[in-house]
Amino acid sequence: METAVSAAAERAGRDPSVIRLMAVSKTQSIETIDEAYAGGMRLFGENRVSEAAEKFGGRYPEAELHLIGHIQRNKAKQAVEIAHTIQSVDAVRTLNALEKYATDWDKEINILIEMNTSGEESKQGVRSEADLRELVEAVLEAPHILLEGLMTMAPFTDDQALIRRSFRSLKSWQERLSREYGADYFRTLSMGMTNDYEIAVEEGSTLLRVGTAIFGSRS
Repeated sequence: METAVSAAAERAGRDPSVIRLMAVSKTQSIETIDEAYAGGMRLFGENRVSEAAEKFGGRYPEAELHLIGHIQRNKAKQAVEIAHTIQSVDAVRTLNALEKYATDWDKEINILIEMNTSGEESKQGVRSEADLRELVEAVLEAPHILLEGLMTMAPFTDDQALIRRSFRSLKSWQERLSREYGADYFRTLSMGMTNDYEIAVEEGSTLLRVGTAIFGSRS
């Protein structure tokens, strides 16, 4: 998979070294994750906090665990305990819960702001500019929260124009927010999965969330 990503980056005129590949291990067995870890994979993504804690709690000392699914406030404590980065923050109330437990743990936690750039009601993510700016301002005032960038999910469709539009929207917001608040806060663009990673690379992704192409179809 790394070779395919590098080839996509080179076709797009980008440096492959700036694009990170995440193994999305949700629903995968510990044995399968063991194999990926033994093979050199160090960046993993999980959707469910409880499942992530069961599989990653102290098992892989060099792994960087990202939570990429919606975080309920009653899971915020455990999320802060186990995760390096939470990619799916889309509300101030969630941010406040994370800050509370990060303070209790005396731990800094990295986050990405999830944006809904597809317009689909079924997807999570910030939808309005007002909500986005409120969340950015709140993150920058939270002493234990480190803002790393933005995340989105493209529509699940074969229409490449719709997928590309979704990714371009996130890239546009990255550029705009970087000018206003500083590029260091928005250096990560998490977008692109197995079915659309090539388009994501073309549109500026720096972090691809890939499951099926690494592990095969989920059980």
